[in-house]
Amino acid sequence: MSHIIAVAGKGGTGKTTTAALLVRLIRDKKLGSCLAVDADPNSNLGECLGVEVKETVGDILDRIAADPDKVPQGWTKERYVEYQVQLALQEEEGFDIISMGRPEGPGCYCYVNNILRAVMLKLVNDYDFVIIDNEAGLEHLSRRTTRSAQVLLVVSDATSVGLKAAERIAKLVKELGIKADKKFLLVNRWHKEPGIDKLKNIDLEFIGNIPFDSEIMQASLNGDSLLKLGKDFAGLKALEDLGGKIWQQK
Repeated sequence: MSHIIAVAGKGGTGKTTTAALLVRLIRDKKLGSCLAVDADPNSNLGECLGVEVKETVGDILDRIAADPDKVPQGWTKERYVEYQVQLALQEEEGFDIISMGRPEGPGCYCYVNNILRAVMLKLVNDYDFVIIDNEAGLEHLSRRTTRSAQVLLVVSDATSVGLKAAERIAKLVKELGIKADKKFLLVNRWHKEPGIDKLKNIDLEFIGNIPFDSEIMQASLNGDSLLKLGKDFAGLKALEDLGGKIWQQK
């Protein structure tokens, strides 16, 4: 069974960076096969991992929704979507990555989205670990990929706005009926552990904080891959210390 780790949070909180570092740690520790799913329409996970995404699942859905009769003769729609998704899957050293792309366009997507859910469930089951970088609205968890995860990791920064966004995401998980065995709050770029009063309204278990890391900041400014940084930078070491709770399987 795949160990699915869904990462969510407001844009700018370090959510995608955290997802990329989790992929790196799973790869470096050789914990098992890993699929990185970029489910944020901004699609920055590939850049953080040094991957140039050539085609997204959104591109595939656009083509099929615009012309449903484009499916080759003798193929079912499900088989055709599965084949196209496999083509969009990029194999990298130590992990694979797939980008979901932007929200759907003006075509009819209801049927093809139902097919996509079945295809994605089949795909994620092929991996030991699946890291899903979500947008704050959790669109792909609620509609397109999977409605359950072993771990929901909500990332905030050390701001009132970031923590309020984390609180809203925790409430949204309940409203959407998304199941998670563990629901954690991770605070990025906090110089000291936040007081409990800052977290008391958030229905998430506070797992810890990641200190400000100038190496990560410089890599982000330059658009460099986090996989190329050394092994001793503060952000990676702090996340590694918390990792047992995040990727430990039952």
